[in-house]
Amino acid sequence: MPPPDGQSAADKPLGERLAGVIAAAGPISLAQFMAEANAHYYATRDPLGADGDFITAPEISQMFGELAGLWLADLWSRAGAPTNAHFAELGPGRGTLAEDALRAMRAARFEPPIHLVETSPVLRHNQATRLPTARWHNDLDDLPETGPLLVIANEFFDALPIRQVQRCASGWHEIMVDYQDGAFVPVTSGPPLDTLVPEPLADAPEGSVIEMSPPTESIARALAARIAKQGGAALIVDYGYEGTVTGDTLQAVSHHEHADIFTEPGERDLTAHVNFSSLAGIGRAAGLTVHGPIGQGAWLESLGIGARTAALVKAAPHRHDELISARDRLTKPEEMGTLFKAMALVAPDWPAPAAF
Repeated sequence: MPPPDGQSAADKPLGERLAGVIAAAGPISLAQFMAEANAHYYATRDPLGADGDFITAPEISQMFGELAGLWLADLWSRAGAPTNAHFAELGPGRGTLAEDALRAMRAARFEPPIHLVETSPVLRHNQATRLPTARWHNDLDDLPETGPLLVIANEFFDALPIRQVQRCASGWHEIMVDYQDGAFVPVTSGPPLDTLVPEPLADAPEGSVIEMSPPTESIARALAARIAKQGGAALIVDYGYEGTVTGDTLQAVSHHEHADIFTEPGERDLTAHVNFSSLAGIGRAAGLTVHGPIGQGAWLESLGIGARTAALVKAAPHRHDELISARDRLTKPEEMGTLFKAMALVAPDWPAPAAF
């Protein structure tokens, strides 16, 4: 039977649908809330650029994608230049990074097939204008199963759902999302989950929060297994941390400003910091060699962003201030240079990558 107002459940705004689920079955996990919100968000808009909600490194400057492409081409060349290698990007946004990277790869005589793992119809349309020969995939499982994979994941893992557990007087409990008095609110609920807490943090002060991301771990394991089997490497660039730590890093961004996480689900970007130590452990467990993480700034400096900036300024002197500003935004510690980190997961029989 349809709802009394004649609207199907799928036609209702996401907030109404989530409120209905909570009313019927009780609070939902933070991971479910984040997954539903981001799935709707990315499926219905292009969130990038000055008119969107945020900007990523490839949109700041072509230099980011170019240097990433040269990094891949150099690694491919020193691995013997296998002719059956594939380029893949996870969460390619507008396709800007891939377009810039592939232009640089072609200059290095490397022209691999292009694979984009993307589910958003809006973003796929934008990517197709830049990368008309690309093949699109809904997930990693659909990528080619033969030939080395050279994968880039730039600001991909930060948007995957997280779970949070909080230290309460009665132990560690999961943070859930309830709907009370017309608003979504975080609540601690359910049985104690002390067994999920790493031993070094078991006695953290009351109120402490620990984050984990099962989808991140699952995708990282699948990616590491494919690289271990087929050869190649994955370059992961994102904002995050190392070690076993506490802290609530979940945030919402709207129109380039921080926003309330629980208001208007599906209408703002939800992200959390990436646990690079977890990614490194998954890579090593699969038999890969792990390089980094190091700060994005140090990685780009090692790859020659200074020289590339100088060359672009020489070719277009009128862009001097713009190019210097972009370089500084990508590399300075107070900008993206330290919080954003680069890590490489490399097949065991492949050479060590540059810049690490």
